[in-house]
Amino acid sequence: MAPANNEKKASNGKELKSAVIVFANGAEEMEVVIPADVLRRAKVDVVLAGLCDKKPVKCTKGLVIVPDCYMKDLENRKFGAIILPGGQESNQAMAESEKFGEFLKKKEKEESYIAAICSAPLALAAHCIGKGKCATSYPAVKPQLESFYNYVDDEKVVVDGKLITSQGPGTAFLFALKLVELLKDKQEAKEIAKLLLVDDYC
Repeated sequence: MAPANNEKKASNGKELKSAVIVFANGAEEMEVVIPADVLRRAKVDVVLAGLCDKKPVKCTKGLVIVPDCYMKDLENRKFGAIILPGGQESNQAMAESEKFGEFLKKKEKEESYIAAICSAPLALAAHCIGKGKCATSYPAVKPQLESFYNYVDDEKVVVDGKLITSQGPGTAFLFALKLVELLKDKQEAKEIAKLLLVDDYC
């Protein structure tokens, strides 16, 4: 189980940057795995948390991912970023979970970055996270978000204060690199982009 405390300490005594990816059955596996991989390359402490429990999660294309812990285990731990992957079934479970809504609101007050990709902004809207801010999403869910956010069509990743949103599986690398830039710095994000051959990150 991940420690239920504040951020871990690095060997030099400084706080490690941290992020939690919360997901449930039906999550988009690329949007779980790519941010986890990219952030870990930047030495961000990434925790994979099951929304409902610690059981293996079956994603949209059949990949099974075992969470590190149950989201409830993390209620008292601070994170630099809370990350929501897309996936209709997973996002619906998030939208319907009062406990998850309370978790998001608490982390928003703690000024964590709240990051959602693909259809995941629907779960944020369901819990009134970031109302009125600029945001994007998978194009098909735009009609459900236009009245809640200042919707942006033509940017793959949109940052408005502590809210980060992105459009879908094909933008997952840019989404993850933006999180590296915000949690660490732009130079590190550029170095990782070069290593991964992500040419359209600048």
